[in-house]
Amino acid sequence: MSLEFGLQLYSVRDELTKDFKGTLEKVAAIGYKNVELFFHDAANIGGTVGGLNPAELKQAFDQYGLKAVSAHIDLGFLPEDKAELIVSYAKAVGFDSVAIAIAFFADKQEVLKMCADLNKAGKYFKQHGIQLYYHNHFEEFQKFEGQYVMDIILENTEVDLVKVEFDTYWAMRGGVDPIAYLQKLGDRCDLLHQKDLPATAQPVNLFDVIGYDTTIDMDLMIKLHKIEYFTEAGQGVMDIPAIVSAFSSKPEARYLFIEQDWTTRNQLESVEISYKYISQLIQP
Repeated sequence: MSLEFGLQLYSVRDELTKDFKGTLEKVAAIGYKNVELFFHDAANIGGTVGGLNPAELKQAFDQYGLKAVSAHIDLGFLPEDKAELIVSYAKAVGFDSVAIAIAFFADKQEVLKMCADLNKAGKYFKQHGIQLYYHNHFEEFQKFEGQYVMDIILENTEVDLVKVEFDTYWAMRGGVDPIAYLQKLGDRCDLLHQKDLPATAQPVNLFDVIGYDTTIDMDLMIKLHKIEYFTEAGQGVMDIPAIVSAFSSKPEARYLFIEQDWTTRNQLESVEISYKYISQLIQP
């Protein structure tokens, strides 16, 4: 399978709020063909899609030559009644992958509880033609009882029910080599998120800032989400050519998404810079 390139629409969230369809048109004009949606609120599934119902959203994507291939969801979508809403939405819009966007844990037992929930939800999604993924940040490289949270997730979720959408930036901020961990993931990882780390963001390992025993929650994550900690692909210190090479060499690799959490630039300018850089590294 040849690697394709796409955009996590969270990267242009402010622009989408101002002009949803106009932003889609501009994203397509940059050159993006594939997009990943984001549904971060299980109580408001349509809240991030410009007030469009699924049929209208699909029509908008078709109009601009875009294809929705995946979507971020939160843990609130794991219960079957909420998962059913996602399945219905996915069928109408056309995406076949969903990824848990973020999670936090106080101890190993909380990780194991989530793993059980992931397996149950993964089975339900699989029965309806959708693959469930887990998307990492840096907190998955905290250790509980001597083991990375990410390793606990891998060991306690079913290989065919729960895959990994690997965010290389956040892995690096968790103190691990993103390429080495990408290789460790093997065929459980066929989706990748990429951005870049400015040289001024020191120390690289966020655990050197907060310590390894700190309880990580959304409040702390927000404090660590400083705009100056992010830059566009090719503008920072990450060895993105090596990452792309390692990922594209995997026969199962499907999509590499630009996900720009924050930028000091206009969001559309930001994703255009990353597009121009990454598109030179990915051969059709």
